[in-house]
Amino acid sequence: MEKLRIVFMGTPEFAVGILDTILQNNYEVVGVITAADKPAGRGQKIKYSAVKEYALANHLPLLQPTNLKDESFLAELQALNANLQIVVAFRMLPKVVWDMPSLGTFNLHASLLPNYRGAAPINWAIINGETKTGVTTFFIDDKIDTGAMILNAETAIGNNESAGELHDRLMQLGSETVTQTLALLESGKVMTTIQEDNAEIKTAYKLNKENCKIDWNQPASTIHNLIRGLSPYPAAWCFIGDKGEEWNVKIYQSNIVIEAHTLAVGQLICTKKELKIAVRDGFIQIESLQFPGKKKMNTAEFLNGIQFTADAKAY
Repeated sequence: MEKLRIVFMGTPEFAVGILDTILQNNYEVVGVITAADKPAGRGQKIKYSAVKEYALANHLPLLQPTNLKDESFLAELQALNANLQIVVAFRMLPKVVWDMPSLGTFNLHASLLPNYRGAAPINWAIINGETKTGVTTFFIDDKIDTGAMILNAETAIGNNESAGELHDRLMQLGSETVTQTLALLESGKVMTTIQEDNAEIKTAYKLNKENCKIDWNQPASTIHNLIRGLSPYPAAWCFIGDKGEEWNVKIYQSNIVIEAHTLAVGQLICTKKELKIAVRDGFIQIESLQFPGKKKMNTAEFLNGIQFTADAKAY
């Protein structure tokens, strides 16, 4: 049995859950690598990554390189004398980094590879209406999410499950899968499977303003999947126009109402407690939304403070 000396690399909350599980299982973490601090929000206050907060609270040695090929960083990394590196939601590593430890560097990715390689696997699985997803551990190579797979674990996606809810479940599943991967590495029993490429592979593209915008001409199920696949962050959005004004509105939660109607696509239907938007095959019922300058609200709360005319439209 080889005693593991681990360097952990990660940035967001998702990575914290995995790092915590590694420590809870009494593995030795000799160093943590995370993103450099950056200013955030209106006041541009310096914000630490979730992984940095955790590392400081648990007195773990911490490095925050801006350049992963920098000689002084590489010397510090080498000095940690790790025999294994684990990467969870960090960034692409140069070969000089991932090739350093004797047992290699493995990554936990929140999809069933080879599907949904890329930046936003949890979101795209839901946006594309998948009924299952999972997590995969694999050894890093010189491309993104293409290395030899070690283990994977599968889970069903609920019909109305949001990206936030799935994120939390995959963090738990990922923690278990990383622990199992560590046990295999420790005992020298790792078997890998090479990823096979084919034309059917789906990609987890980076999210941006364009691919988060709702197209009300799409079927109700497509729109509903986009809304839950982007909730709570970065959130699906659209414009709502009424009385000569236009608002950029985020929509967090919806339901589908399949029903024949003769209304124009995008037409708003309002009662005191309900807001529906007409689509080709029925309506999208809005359950939770946010107008500019306001907090996120449920629909009944929101309709307390605003009245739309019959001409109000989403687009």
